[in-house]
Amino acid sequence: MLRQLEGLERWGPLVLQLLLGFVFAMHGAQKLLGAFQGPGVSGLAGFFQKLGIVPALPWAWIVTITEFFGGICIFFGLLTRFWAAGLVIDMAVAVLKVHLANGFFWAKGGVEFPMTLGIIALAFFLMGPSFLSLDRAIGLEKRKA
Repeated sequence: MLRQLEGLERWGPLVLQLLLGFVFAMHGAQKLLGAFQGPGVSGLAGFFQKLGIVPALPWAWIVTITEFFGGICIFFGLLTRFWAAGLVIDMAVAVLKVHLANGFFWAKGGVEFPMTLGIIALAFFLMGPSFLSLDRAIGLEKRKA
């Protein structure tokens, strides 16, 4: 049984790359476009103001761009390490400023989900994109053997 799965390990990073990119693009769409009952950039800036993150509007734009465009780029594997680094910082701030006070479990607004996304982004920062990425296709990352 396990022998039948040999050779599939290269698909694992691709699955995570697609998931991470999709989740952040959707999350960023809430902020950029107000999609899916999201707050839009101005709503995010108001939330940041309440958290004491100032200047709120520029930081809201930085987070929005990082999540939306970073998500799209990670999905396709373009500038993966750059966007992954931004998402690590994004999720670290989210964990520390918003979710830590709520404990661990996501059902209560805790760190479980944003920490998981941040750790997956950290893994992509460290290992680079999957074998099926634009970074590898255009030579920004060396091809894996």
